[in-house]
Amino acid sequence: MILRSTAVLVFAVGALGLFAGTALLGRAPGLSVETEHLRTMKDRDDPPTSVRDVDMEWFARLPHRAPMPERTRIEQQGVRMEGSVQRIELSGDGDLHLEIVTRPRTAADRDTAYVVGEITQPWRRGSRGWAYDSLLVAFRPNHGGRQPWPGGTRRVRLTGYPNYDHPYDRPVSTWLLQEGAPRRTGWEIHPVTRIEWWDERSASWRELKR
Repeated sequence: MILRSTAVLVFAVGALGLFAGTALLGRAPGLSVETEHLRTMKDRDDPPTSVRDVDMEWFARLPHRAPMPERTRIEQQGVRMEGSVQRIELSGDGDLHLEIVTRPRTAADRDTAYVVGEITQPWRRGSRGWAYDSLLVAFRPNHGGRQPWPGGTRRVRLTGYPNYDHPYDRPVSTWLLQEGAPRRTGWEIHPVTRIEWWDERSASWRELKR
């Protein structure tokens, strides 16, 4: 009886953990419309048909807690942002988390405010060019690989979809923008669908093939 009760308890705990994990990833049954919408936006595997050039301030001006129709309208457009990557991390869900900054920094500088970019598993799967080690060499980030990289971080341009991943909108003071490393907005480029890097020799953008 004790063994049977223990087995039932272990099964229940495991099932609860599985449900919690899938819920966290937005894939459990019975989730809210907003959560399912977020998962659908993150899982897009087609590149945008047209893009507009944006910057960090464009992202900062996007609305938080907007009605779903307004949010969806924004998320349908393709965007392209230029900057450098100060940090690259492998997230628990297998996505690559990028901190995109406007001003390149050296190893002696503090991190600065950033916009999040996410390279999702559908875009990384089977790709050598977008594998973690390849992206370290391409981005030369301040955190996540060799430090410091010769020549500092690389100038890059990332294309993808804007995605409202976090509902919070923390106030960002002038001091934090200059001295700290806050997340600039709950909006992200998620997923990233195209990566380009600036070639100094040819003075042109080159695509980093997947």
